[in-house]
Amino acid sequence: MSSVNTVDLVAKAQDSGTAVFAFNVVTLEHAEAIAAGAAAAGTPCILQVSHNTIRFHHGPEAILAATVAVAATADIPLAVHLDHVTDPDLALRAAELGASSVMFDAGALPYTDNVTATAEVTRRAHDLGLYVEAELGYVGGKPDAPASAHAAGVRTDPGEAARYVAATGVDALAVAVGSSHAMTDRTAVLDHELIGELRAAAGVPLVLHGSSGVPDGQLLAAVSAGMTKINVGTALNVAFTGAVREVLAGTEKVDPRPYLTAGRDAISAEVERLLRLG
Repeated sequence: MSSVNTVDLVAKAQDSGTAVFAFNVVTLEHAEAIAAGAAAAGTPCILQVSHNTIRFHHGPEAILAATVAVAATADIPLAVHLDHVTDPDLALRAAELGASSVMFDAGALPYTDNVTATAEVTRRAHDLGLYVEAELGYVGGKPDAPASAHAAGVRTDPGEAARYVAATGVDALAVAVGSSHAMTDRTAVLDHELIGELRAAAGVPLVLHGSSGVPDGQLLAAVSAGMTKINVGTALNVAFTGAVREVLAGTEKVDPRPYLTAGRDAISAEVERLLRLG
C-alpha cells in the first residue's frame, strides 16, 4: 500500500467531525510500531518526524527514508509529516524528503516576525505542493515557552488566530489551549470553550500539540469542540522505555533485539488504543 497525503487525512477527519492522529517517529522501531498499531486498529494516521529528531540522526535523509519506506509498505494508509521545523530551508525540503506536509514553527518569534517568516515559507511550500501547519500561542513544555501552559497570555486568541491565518495562508493551525509538551502524566486540562471559538475564528483545521498529557475524555471533548489533528509523542516514549526497562531488568544478555521488540510492541499497543478511542 502506498503512502497518502496529510491533506487527505485531515480533510476526511474534518468532513466527518473526527480527528486524525499524528504520532512522533524517533527511531525506525517507532515508525514500524505506529504502522502496526494503525493496521491493528484499521485506522490511517500520520507519521511525523520532528526537527529535534532530525538533529538526533545528524540530518533528515536516513530517518525520513526509513519513515517513508514504512509508510509505503504499511497495511494501512499513512502520511508523512515534518514537525516543529524551525529552519525554512529544511521546511522547504519536505517534499524532496518524501513528506507531504510540514509544520513550520516560528512561534518563538515576536508576532510580526512570526507572520513574516511563516507567510514566506507557506508561499514557497505551496508552490512545492506541501500542506503547511504553523503555531500561534505557546504550548507549554518547550524551552522557549512560558513555564506553564496555564500562564496568563499564553493561550491562542481567536481574533489573532483569524488575522494570523489570513496573513500567512497556512492550511492548519496548532493552538495553545492548555496542553503541554513532554508530559509523562495525563493531567492536562483543556479549555474546550476556547477550542470552539478558535475553530469558528481560524477557518482552518486546528491541531493539538502535547496530547500525551491529556486524559482520554478530554481528548474526545477536544475533538468534539473542533480539534482535527492530534499529535502524540511522549506517550509512545513512556510505553517504549517502560517495556525496555522491564526486559533489561530480567536479563544479562546483550542482544538488543529482545528489548527493542518489547519496546516496539508497547508503542504499537498504545497507538492502537488511542486510535480506537471514541
